[in-house]
Amino acid sequence: MKVIVTAGGTGGHIYPALAIIDKIKELEPKSEFIYIGTTNRMEKDIVPALGIRYVGIEMYGLSKNVLKDLKVLALIIQNTNKIKKIIDEFEPDVVVGAGGYVTYPVIKAAKAKGIKTFIHEQNSIPGKSNKMLAKLADKIGVSFQDSLHYFDENKTIFTGNPCSERALAIPKTSRTKYGLSLKKKFVLMVQGSLGSTSVNDKMLEFLNSIDDENYEVLYITGKKSFGDFSKNKFSKNVFVVPYVENLAGLMKDADVIISRAGASSISEIIALKKLAILIPSPYVANNHQFFNALSVANNKAGVMIEESALTTNILKHQIKELLENLEKQVNMRLNLTKMQKNDSSTTIYETLKELINK
Repeated sequence: MKVIVTAGGTGGHIYPALAIIDKIKELEPKSEFIYIGTTNRMEKDIVPALGIRYVGIEMYGLSKNVLKDLKVLALIIQNTNKIKKIIDEFEPDVVVGAGGYVTYPVIKAAKAKGIKTFIHEQNSIPGKSNKMLAKLADKIGVSFQDSLHYFDENKTIFTGNPCSERALAIPKTSRTKYGLSLKKKFVLMVQGSLGSTSVNDKMLEFLNSIDDENYEVLYITGKKSFGDFSKNKFSKNVFVVPYVENLAGLMKDADVIISRAGASSISEIIALKKLAILIPSPYVANNHQFFNALSVANNKAGVMIEESALTTNILKHQIKELLENLEKQVNMRLNLTKMQKNDSSTTIYETLKELINK
C-alpha cells in the first residue's frame, strides 16, 4: 500500500496518524509512506526521527485578521499545487488526514487528483479543518459515538481513536520505577507534554495535604513546568517528574488517573478502563477538551472537574470516592467498556483497503 498521511500541530493529531502508519506497516510491511506536515510544528521533528519520509509545508490556520487570512488562502493554493506534483510522482493508493490545518490542502489536492481520501476526527466536536474537508473526504472516522451526527451518516463510521489500540499493546510499567510503593494506592497525575502553569499552581495546596492519605501521587508536570515546580516542598506521598516515556504503560499500573482531556489521553483511559478525573483545558481551540470530558462524564465513565472549580477539597473528595466506593468503580468500568473501540487502527486499515478496492 502507498499512503500519504497528513496531520499536524499537536500530539492529539500526530500520534493517531502514527498509530495508523504502525498498523499498516504491521499488516503490510512493504507499504510506502509520505507524511506531510508543517515546517514549524512538533511533527517536523517527531516524524523524520522515526524514519518516515517527511515533506514540510508552510501552513497556518485561519484567523480574524484579514491580511493573515489572505496569506493563508495564498498558501492553500500554492501548497495544493505542490502536493498535486507529489501525488503525481508518488502515486498513492489513498490519502489519510488526521487533523490540523495542514490537512486541508493535502486532502483538497488528493480530491482534485481523484485519489481516495479518509479523514479522522479525534475530538467529540469536529475541528475547523475536518468540518471544511467533510464534503471532500470519501470516508470519515470519529473517536466518539457522540460525534457521528456532525457528519454525513452515509460515509461516517465510529472507529475510535487509534491511540487506544497502541495503548493496549504497550507493556505495563511498574510504579516502583519511579520510587512509589506497592503497598499504597497509586494516583497518576498528568499535565501533558508541556504542562499547565494554571493547574500546577492550583495543585500545590493539594500536594502538600496528603501526608495522611492511603495513596501516593506521581505528578508529571510537563517538561516546561518541571524546573520551577520541583523546587516546592511536597507531602511524603508525592513524587514529581517532568515526563514519562510510554505513559500508557504506567497508566496500566495506576488506580486513578487525573488528566487533561485531550482526545488521545481519553482514548487511552477508555481502552485501559481506568478510573479517571478529567480537568479539561479551557485554553484549546473550540473548547475541545471540555466537550471531550463532557462526553465521558455524560456516559458516567469518568469524573469531570472544570479548572475554574478545581480546589483541594473537591479533588480529595473525588479521589477518595474513586478509590473507596466499590459500586462506583464497578459502574464506571462498565460504562468505560461501553465506550470502547479497541481495534481502532485495524478498523481504519480495513476501511482504507475498502476504499482502495473500490
